Amino acid sequence: MSGHSKWSSIKHQKGVTDARRGQLFTKLGREITVSVRQGGPNVDSNFQLRLAIQRAKDNNMPLDNIERAIKRASGGLDNTDLNEMVLEGYGPGGVAILVKALSNNRNRTIQDVRQLLARHGGSMGENGCVSWLFETKGVILVDNENQDAEELSLLAIDAGADDVNITEEYIEIYTQPQDLEEVRRVISVKNKVISTEISEIPKTTMDLGEKQSAQVMNMIEHLEELDDVQHVFSNAIFSEILMEEPSKSN
Repeated sequence: MSGHSKWSSIKHQKGVTDARRGQLFTKLGREITVSVRQGGPNVDSNFQLRLAIQRAKDNNMPLDNIERAIKRASGGLDNTDLNEMVLEGYGPGGVAILVKALSNNRNRTIQDVRQLLARHGGSMGENGCVSWLFETKGVILVDNENQDAEELSLLAIDAGADDVNITEEYIEIYTQPQDLEEVRRVISVKNKVISTEISEIPKTTMDLGEKQSAQVMNMIEHLEELDDVQHVFSNAIFSEILMEEPSKSN
């Protein structure tokens, strides 16, 4: 399980440009909309909505945007017919790629993902071809600056976490999905939480060299830029060289 979020770490190091932040807010708004439609606008009884709102806050989405998305969805003002999709395939070197999307046009989304994978040396696969390699986990990313990592690890485990991975910049805390909120609540009292999400964690990973790391990272970046794509997961362990100099992947 260790090291799965190197890609998340790279993205945090790169930061988010204004243009990509606008696209991110749109995607976060979609997650809120779908969560409201599936479970209603009451945050106390809708776990998915609470999680979507927390993700929005973690990414500095303005509160007005969050409230507007909830009101539009609960009031039937957003007529966009969004459906959840999971697409599977392979990247360079046979790396497993799992794409989660929200789309109002399934055929368009499949075609866009298929073409992009092929353009970057990958390929689309059949349903189930790589999903068995992943398991659903809650993941909390904590800033490791000026942090007693061992103490935080013990706190997280006592609160219900399954595992903790410590890197130089971040502490990755893994939980069962149903335990995510409680673990975050406990550790966020005294620690800076960067992100909280339900993620697909690879059961087995592939170590990549510098060249393939750059290829896969570039492919994932372009997949994430597709309007319909919400999340991209892989079982890649990227080259430490690119971790130190992420700009090389561009």
